[in-house]
Amino acid sequence: MDFQNLQELLDTTISFQTQSVIRFVVGAAGNPALEHAITYQELRQMALARASFLFDKTDFATDSVVVLYLDQHIDNIIWFWATILAGATPCPCPTLSRNEGQRAKQILHLRHLLKEPIFLTSQKLRAHFNDGNNANTKLVSIQEFADRATRSFERSQEGRFTKSPCLEDIAILVLTSGSSGKSKAVALTNRQIRAAVKGKPRDRSFGPGSTFLNWIGFDHVANITEIHLHAMYMGANQIHVNAADVVASPLVFLRLMSRYRVARSFAPHFLLAKLLEELEGLESDKEHFDLSSLRVLTTGGEANLVSTGARLSPYLVQFGTPPNVIVPGFGMSETCAGAIYNHNFPEYDLTLGSEFASLGQCVTGIQMRVTAEWDSTGRIAATPLSPGELEVSGDIVFGEYFNNPAETAAAFTPDGWFKTGDQAMMDTNGNLCLVGRSKDAININGVKYSPHEVESAIEAARLHDIQPTYLACFHYRRNGMQSESICVVYAPAYSQDDQSARFETNTGIKQAVMLETGTVPKVIPLNQAVMQKSTLGKLSRAQLKASFENGGFHDFEKLNDHSMNSWHQQLLVPPSTATETKLVQVFASVLNLSPASLSVQRPMFDMGLDSVSLIKLKRQLETTFNLKTVSIMMLLKHPTLRALSEVIDGKRLTEGNAKEPSSYNPVVVLRTQGTKTPLWLFHPGVGEVLVFFNLTRYISDRPVYALRARGFEHGEQPFESIEEAVETYETAIQRVQANGPYALAGYSYGAMLAFETAKKLEARSEQVKFLGSFNLPPHIKQRMQELVWSECLLHLGYFLGLITESYSREVAQEVSLLTKTEALDFVFAASDALRIEELGLTKAGFLNWANVAYGLQSMAREYEPSCQVSCIDVFCAIPLAVVAENKDIWRAKHLNKWADFCASTMRMHDVDGSHYTMISQEHVFSFQKKLRAALRRRGL
Repeated sequence: MDFQNLQELLDTTISFQTQSVIRFVVGAAGNPALEHAITYQELRQMALARASFLFDKTDFATDSVVVLYLDQHIDNIIWFWATILAGATPCPCPTLSRNEGQRAKQILHLRHLLKEPIFLTSQKLRAHFNDGNNANTKLVSIQEFADRATRSFERSQEGRFTKSPCLEDIAILVLTSGSSGKSKAVALTNRQIRAAVKGKPRDRSFGPGSTFLNWIGFDHVANITEIHLHAMYMGANQIHVNAADVVASPLVFLRLMSRYRVARSFAPHFLLAKLLEELEGLESDKEHFDLSSLRVLTTGGEANLVSTGARLSPYLVQFGTPPNVIVPGFGMSETCAGAIYNHNFPEYDLTLGSEFASLGQCVTGIQMRVTAEWDSTGRIAATPLSPGELEVSGDIVFGEYFNNPAETAAAFTPDGWFKTGDQAMMDTNGNLCLVGRSKDAININGVKYSPHEVESAIEAARLHDIQPTYLACFHYRRNGMQSESICVVYAPAYSQDDQSARFETNTGIKQAVMLETGTVPKVIPLNQAVMQKSTLGKLSRAQLKASFENGGFHDFEKLNDHSMNSWHQQLLVPPSTATETKLVQVFASVLNLSPASLSVQRPMFDMGLDSVSLIKLKRQLETTFNLKTVSIMMLLKHPTLRALSEVIDGKRLTEGNAKEPSSYNPVVVLRTQGTKTPLWLFHPGVGEVLVFFNLTRYISDRPVYALRARGFEHGEQPFESIEEAVETYETAIQRVQANGPYALAGYSYGAMLAFETAKKLEARSEQVKFLGSFNLPPHIKQRMQELVWSECLLHLGYFLGLITESYSREVAQEVSLLTKTEALDFVFAASDALRIEELGLTKAGFLNWANVAYGLQSMAREYEPSCQVSCIDVFCAIPLAVVAENKDIWRAKHLNKWADFCASTMRMHDVDGSHYTMISQEHVFSFQKKLRAALRRRGL
């Protein structure tokens, strides 16, 4: 197959392969009911209709740039081709900054760089352009096409707007990361793309009927050329899934490849490492994956540890892959993604005894060299095994940054080679090995962060014991580390022997970086004298990084560790019994902490315990102390190791079970530390509080308490009315926090309970300064009346991740006709067995849980909200399919009704994810940022 431009690529693919499809899968389980598939012929027809729509826009001109600002794979791909067929240049755009000011700057920069392009977006994302500075932005919503009466499209009309670009014409613009807001646009020509997709198949042949799997956003070149256009050139099927579905649960990646017989996909090192961890903890007979079709799993974006690949490969071989299925490679937007590959991994690297994987050799269409320096005759190539600068050239390499001659000139050597910015060396067999990165970007689990952004987050924490302007951060990787990490250095304003100030400053830095990036950094206080500044008054991150890696900060690091250990020892209460000693060992193992650092008086949730590690802890305790069961409630009620030890050692062990007192206390202590106003979290309609554990990990400045429904433990009677529940919760809150101001928030059903509790507190003249509703409207009576017991059972099933929401809708009618026992058996049979085991669920426990949930929701069948409270913050996520068609309708017709019950201006916060995933692992990081910002705005 050959082509001169992308239009010809699509037409040629259609003429040769009419059976292949592009499949869009929504949902981690890959349920066929959540798929949408189109053929290449259908893609062309859909794109042509949209091309006509674009061409008819008054502000559209051929040869202009169309920025694709869309968040769904299907929208991106169809409108990508519509733009091409209309004669314009598509430019996929990554998600803009969540900071309104920074986002406005990014948009203005793109308007200038891309010469006033059209921004094609969805109605949902249109709000990102509502800033007053962007009033003149050319904005088109794809809903304008969907909502208009689509006129018939005559093929004879096609020639009125399509053109036949030549090989040298720009086909696509790909934006660089541009963490400062100043992205560059890499101009990919038809010639470059043709060379790239023709060069890739030479690495390993894939015939028609093969399937390529993508889970990366369309703004990334690895999606566009490595998967989408490459698969099209090969006449292959394509599958596009959401990144969150793969990253949140790595085994889903294997299930998808197994289900769809995938031949090629991509996984950066951090995902391979997570996959290895999952497989090593998976019992061999629990799940089998058929990966016999998988031939290439490319990996890149960060350095690959040979040890990780060597341990993972046997698992993949066991599932049917060749031993060299993992293919490390090198690529950039400037090289149309992967262009250099190592096809003999891990065997080649193990033979050499390498720590990091070789990146192999070039495909046809690109050449590489590692250069040491210039002399009078030109560039001098570095000798084998000597480091230098990696440079590339050839048809696959781009020729210019669009509308940016200065950056283009700086990117190339005088003899025309592109300077990648990477430090590399060639081994004796001519294989590429990267040894570092000259650029400052910090790469954590495949996500790049600007050092400036991280430093700004630390400065925003207002840590007064840091010398102004003497703070810097950089990335590093030491032996045995699976991924890069962050090192922060600073000059202290406190005296060397002030251990309290040192502890508070180091802790403050770690919290700020963790909240910004999700990773805990290494922190080293330095003497100001070793942090030399340039004549411009700037610290050199490169010099500080080099000093750190060369051991120049070893003495400072050693002093800091000694001081911190001494401080911790003063606060440490060591184990005093055999049981406490065993508990310390169990907790240290589960949480990956040093046993010597654990105090038996320290609450377990202050140690970073989350919902996943809580389940692991439960299993470890049962094994270590030979107990049949350890209830989650037992751990919640006895949050310190000493309290837990007393339960285990006490006279409460009967028939191998650890039993706790039966007296009901709704308060679950999730965090005790912090000086700010405590946050009270009200349980959702399922009654439990495990859902809050992930969120609590990111709230470090205030105590956090959760309220758990009554009825879970033996002998407890569920609540009979909303009034009883609210009275119980208000009493429990005031027992812990006698006076306001109060901060209350409820997840779903819990928002109603929080609202009613706030009314009672304010009636007592207490101040409630924050009341949060996590995706619940004030009027819920109709929905509560619709719920039957079987539906509560199904809701609980997909709330716990046992089944999918779509599946629960499909079987709702069938399950409603069954008895409780039959319905329970039905759901258990359809559930993910691994998930049931992970949660430690029994049928009896699940039945009781469903009864509690049904009882709670039945209490609200006649509920009518009344009166007003002083303030309300509403957090809006994608609604359940049964309550609203989309997020916009949900917000406008349901959540906005809270304004009627708020004495001040109600505040609305748009959050990521859906009703049941908004504070799950994949979205909690972004959610907590908005929650903390909302609390700050309320003066808390």
